[in-house]
Order: sequence, then C-alpha cells, then structure tokens
Amino acid sequence: MLTKKIWKRNIPLYTMFLPVLAFFLLFKYAPMLGLVIAFKDYNFMDGIARSPWVGLKHFRAIFGNPQTLLIIKNTLTLSLLNVFVGFPFPIALALLLNEARRMWFRKTVQTLVYLPHFFSWVIVGGIVLTVFSQESGIVNHVLQKVSGDTFPFLYVEGSWMTVFVGAGIWKEVGFSAIIYLAALTGIDPSLYEAAKLDGAGKWQQIRHITLPGISSTIVILFILSMGRVMEVGFDQVYMLQNSTVTRVSEVISTYMYKVGLMGAQFSLSTALGLFESLVGLILVVSVNGIAGKFDKGLW
Repeated sequence: MLTKKIWKRNIPLYTMFLPVLAFFLLFKYAPMLGLVIAFKDYNFMDGIARSPWVGLKHFRAIFGNPQTLLIIKNTLTLSLLNVFVGFPFPIALALLLNEARRMWFRKTVQTLVYLPHFFSWVIVGGIVLTVFSQESGIVNHVLQKVSGDTFPFLYVEGSWMTVFVGAGIWKEVGFSAIIYLAALTGIDPSLYEAAKLDGAGKWQQIRHITLPGISSTIVILFILSMGRVMEVGFDQVYMLQNSTVTRVSEVISTYMYKVGLMGAQFSLSTALGLFESLVGLILVVSVNGIAGKFDKGLW
C-alpha cells in the first residue's frame, strides 16, 4: 500500500523522466543492434540481415594492420595527454574563482573562460590556426621580433601535440570548472573559520579542507574521463591536423570517417568502433574498482 502511494505521488517526476528514457533507448541503446555489422561483410544491397557472416575477420584485419595499431596508439596518447595534463586545470580554476572576493572580477573572468566552450571547433580551430600560423600568426610575429626567426608550430609533431592539448584545455576548462564550483558550495564555511582560528594559512585550508571536500567530485569526473580515453574528439583533430603530422594526428575517429564513410568500409569501421567502446568500458570498470577501495566509486 505504501509503495502504491509513493508511486502515485511521484507520477509527475516519472512523467518528466520519460523523454530522457526515450532519448537513451532510441539514440543510445537501439543503435547497439547495428554492432552486428562488425561481424559481417555488410553491403547496402543485402542489408544487415542478409549480409554474409564473417566472424572475427575484421578484428583480425585491424590488429594485423600496422597502420591501425599506430592509429590506436595515437588515440591513446592524445587522450591520455588530454586527461592527465588537462584534468587539473578546471580544479585550479575553480579554486582561484572561489577565492575571488570582488564579484565583478569573478563574473568577468567566468564569462571570459566559459565563452570558448560555446564556440564550435570550426571557430576554435580557425582561431588556433590563425594564432600559430608560421607566416602570419601572432605568436610567430612576436617570436620573429624577439629572435628574428619563426617556428612551424603546426608542422612539427611535438609542438602540434602541445597546441592540440592546449587548445582543448582553453576551450573546455571554464565549463568544466562549473562542476567544481558547485561542489565547493557544499563545503561547510565553519570549517574554514575553525582552521583560521587554529592558524591555518590559505594553502593549508585548500589542502586539508577544500580538496578533501571536493574529492568525491574529482574522482567521479576522473572515472568518467577515463571512459572517454579512446574517444578523441573528431572535430578537434580534423580541424587541427595536416598531412605533415599525420603520423601522430590520425586517430580512430578520423580513421573511421575516412575508411567508413568515405571508403564505404562499414564493417571495418564498426569493428574499430566496437573495440573503442570495449576499451572504454574496461577502463571505467577498472578505475571505478580502484576508487571503490577508497569508498569513492560510482557503484
């Protein structure tokens, strides 16, 4: 009887949840049925059902091709750089904004750092290419004034990777900091007052109160970011890559576009996508298992 009353009382909430459920069923779970293409020689004439079954043929082709292995390596390298280099920046930004006492200054900085998130990678990529252009870029213009020479930032593998990671941080650091700012509001202010009475400085307060207070949020976001390790954004790579740095810039998403859509090898690209998803699942489960040992896991 009690369960029935709770159900009736929460009908509005369940109704509001229905569009979300429908979205995930239609656009996240239903497309999984198409993964069977990875085990078939798919063609438009026969369709998914009548295309011949080939088992693990496409997976053997993936792991037997040196180019594909290089692409997987590039994907892991760029993703791990994004995670481990870029992950601390939103935390640091949130801590700095939280310490700002002038409201006008805080709002101005927030607006400036949030703004790039709302630009598409077409715009951001164009800005990055313009800034680091060897012929007319602002950076090389200053460099030429100082040293008398320019540097091809976008055509040297090491500097291209640095620009790539830096562009991603610049675009997303402000928006990612919102979550940490929200977590900071949940810390009891009396803890800071007690720490001040005990003579704790600002750094000691951050170390012993602020960071432990948002540690659960940090762990959850880190687990989620590890699940996207194999998913380097197509837009970002496609806008910034060029033929000179293909050896380090060709990743799974761009390869799937070129092979799957432009080359019409749908089965091969689906197999690569399935491999990408499985690696992401394994990483999420593994990292969550480690976090669970410290009572910080998602489940």
